[in-house]
Amino acid sequence: MTPLDLLDIDASLSEEERQIRIVVRRLVTDWVRPHVAGWYEDGQVPARELAREFGKLGLLGMHLTGYGCAGASAVAYGLACLELEAGDSGVRSLVSVQGSLAMYAIWRYGSEEQKQRWLPAMAAGEAIGCFGLTEPDHGSDPASMATRARRDGDDWILNGSKLWITNAPIADVGVIWARTDDGVRGFAVPMDTPGVTAREIRHKMSLRASLTGEIALEDVRLPADARLPEAIGLKAPLGCLTEARHGIVWGALGAARDCLETALEYATTRTQFGRPLAGFQLTQAKLADMAVEWNKGMLLALHLGRLADAGTLRPDQVSVGKLNNVREALAIARQCRTILGANGVSGEYPVMRHANNLESVLTYEGTSEIHQLVIGQRLTGLSAFA
Repeated sequence: MTPLDLLDIDASLSEEERQIRIVVRRLVTDWVRPHVAGWYEDGQVPARELAREFGKLGLLGMHLTGYGCAGASAVAYGLACLELEAGDSGVRSLVSVQGSLAMYAIWRYGSEEQKQRWLPAMAAGEAIGCFGLTEPDHGSDPASMATRARRDGDDWILNGSKLWITNAPIADVGVIWARTDDGVRGFAVPMDTPGVTAREIRHKMSLRASLTGEIALEDVRLPADARLPEAIGLKAPLGCLTEARHGIVWGALGAARDCLETALEYATTRTQFGRPLAGFQLTQAKLADMAVEWNKGMLLALHLGRLADAGTLRPDQVSVGKLNNVREALAIARQCRTILGANGVSGEYPVMRHANNLESVLTYEGTSEIHQLVIGQRLTGLSAFA
């Protein structure tokens, strides 16, 4: 339990959920916090080593069942995402893309052979997956994707490119979405297939403790059984995004909590004008407002998690959570930076790193504007996307 829990939200969690949170928090303390500032500064992260450690604890695809997956609740998965992102958004992204995008796509839409081939190794962290939907010219508009797949006898030939793909530089399998004569289809593509190349994107100012890449597909020949048989139409990849966005609803609160705890500690120990910063009304007002928003975000995340566990969570409800919690987490990070003053931009403190990371989280898996339009369509019954 954190001192920020003004509403005793912790009491609403089960003992199992609390224990999962404790285990993940300990993992982050041991494996992430001592190193993450260096990873961020260097723009490198030992992703494979982290994946194996996460796999040992059952964090990869933890909300899926069978094939070596833990079968945990949606709330437990959300709490794990919160603790991971309290370490770093990039570390949480590694887990989210592995479990909620790549693994979920295979688990939900793949054949039994595909599931047996990939999921146990991915759950153990021995195989890394990525999710190829976003393209250089098509981010928020996946319906306009240019990547194509055409039949050639019993095979498929893929051509196109994907951009801003987390895990791509080290992935063993990519879930690649392409347009066919029959609409959008998904493919489980071994990344060592001839014609597939992955280039790491460097010089990022955000999510630097995360491996991001561009995937080029040049006459990639795949057997018929590479296609995900149940992935029919754009609804399939969008369903994967809904799955991943639920983790972001929780994860953003982890970054916000780490900023708040840092600012609270700093304000109570830093003395200016003869008293701690926390003794000034303006500082207390900032802390109070941020804590209120954090608690509201936690209530929202918990409610959505309970809906997910009941099987009644709708995509537009996830949009409410993603829009609110990421937006408020970013505002909290920025405000916490002001409490730390010049130290707020130092790598010795995590606040600016979290703020920079949240700028990416605000955009990926649906920009704020996209989620506003999803909510607007739910309210009005009218689509404003076109």
